[in-house]
Amino acid sequence: MTTEPDSALRKGNREVHLARAGGMPLTPEHFRLVSTPLPTPGPGEVLVRNRLMAVTAAMCTMAVADGLPMPSYQVGSPLWGAAVGDVVTADPTSGIEPGTRVSHGLGWREYAVLEAMSVEPVDTIAAHDPGVPLSHGAPAWAALTRVARVRPGDTVFVSGAAGGVGTLAGQIARHLGARRVVGSTGSPRKADYLRRELGYDELVLRGDSAITEQLRKAAPDGLDVVCDTVGGEQLEAAVERANNGARVALLGALSGQLGGDGISAPTRLDSALLIRRRIGIHGVSLRDHQDAEREWNREFAHGLATGEFTFPCTRLHGLERAPQALRELSAGEHIGTVLVEL
Repeated sequence: MTTEPDSALRKGNREVHLARAGGMPLTPEHFRLVSTPLPTPGPGEVLVRNRLMAVTAAMCTMAVADGLPMPSYQVGSPLWGAAVGDVVTADPTSGIEPGTRVSHGLGWREYAVLEAMSVEPVDTIAAHDPGVPLSHGAPAWAALTRVARVRPGDTVFVSGAAGGVGTLAGQIARHLGARRVVGSTGSPRKADYLRRELGYDELVLRGDSAITEQLRKAAPDGLDVVCDTVGGEQLEAAVERANNGARVALLGALSGQLGGDGISAPTRLDSALLIRRRIGIHGVSLRDHQDAEREWNREFAHGLATGEFTFPCTRLHGLERAPQALRELSAGEHIGTVLVEL
């Protein structure tokens, strides 16, 4: 083994475990901060000191539900999710040098042992901001370039515009030539930020008045593309305002993940309207567009360098803060990608 001296290297490790499953909203009782021995890598493995981890709405669902497209969290075991860290110890045959910054899927802990092939060096894109590799832009990029295919002159609606996906989806839509970008959010404070900082033309406020009527005023010429992260009433309203040949990309179901049972987001759609207007509705998964993430990383790095893109995020500090960060995200308290510095 080759080891780089690391002043942050400890004799122990800390992890966040799931303490109980089921039940929304999440409470402090769902989580437990656990001290464990410092993990030891074996042949072909690396030890990574995590520096940043992302907190996402999907984690709420993974904590309370089974039968998902991804594995659910298990009681008594650590949570996981996207993280960025520095390699402390590496097998000489791994081809990874100690000190290399990498991204991987074992967040919610200070140190992680991983197979060398499962970590991804991120030096180039991370040069702009260490949290950039944890952005949620890749799903939005796949949705708007491969599924809904934004065209110059389109009017685009992004539901959940203040979230990690939405804050980037609006920028991507504009980058692709959209004429008008409309979003939805839950507070005037967020709406002001989205107009001022991210170039949204108009915002629909959840809970203010009927979403359909707000959309009628915000997009009087109708919608050509819908990038939906919410479902429920907002998706219903967007489809009602969709133009002939509109393309709808489904990226999330926040109305169920954050405001319902954590699992489902029931939505009533008029099938006759869908047929009459020839509206296409497609669920989006990066698993179906494996090249989209690398392409997005290149576009994002270039856009950050030129000033075309920004990276909206909320940063919180300390592993012990992560469970609260997830609860705050589920309550809609944050803007952009939610990151925890470890």
